[in-house]
Amino acid sequence: MRQANNSYLPVSPAFFEIVDSLMQQVVRVVYFGDNQSLEESNGRFAGILKNNKGEFLAIESDENVRIDRVITINGKPGPAFDEYDAYANACLSCQAGYDD
Repeated sequence: MRQANNSYLPVSPAFFEIVDSLMQQVVRVVYFGDNQSLEESNGRFAGILKNNKGEFLAIESDENVRIDRVITINGKPGPAFDEYDAYANACLSCQAGYDD
C-alpha cells in the first residue's frame, strides 16, 4: 500500500482557471483520500479555502477536498491525474517475470 502524500504539491495556474469557471455549479470530484484511497465528493462548488495545510475545494454538503489531490473534477484532469494515471498503468510496463 502506498503512503499518503502529506506535503502539499504545487498546482498549475491553469487548474485554478478551470475551478473558477465552476463556481456555484454542482461538481463531481474524484481525489486521493487518506492512505491514497480513491474518494469522491459531490455538491455545489462554493470556492477555495486556504489554510496552513494547503488549498481546498469547498464543496457544499460534502467535505472539503485538498486541491493538489484532485484526480478529476467534472471529468477534467486535476493536479493528481498524472499520479493516478501512472499508478493505473504501472503493470502495463512490467514484464510479468519475463526477461527481454
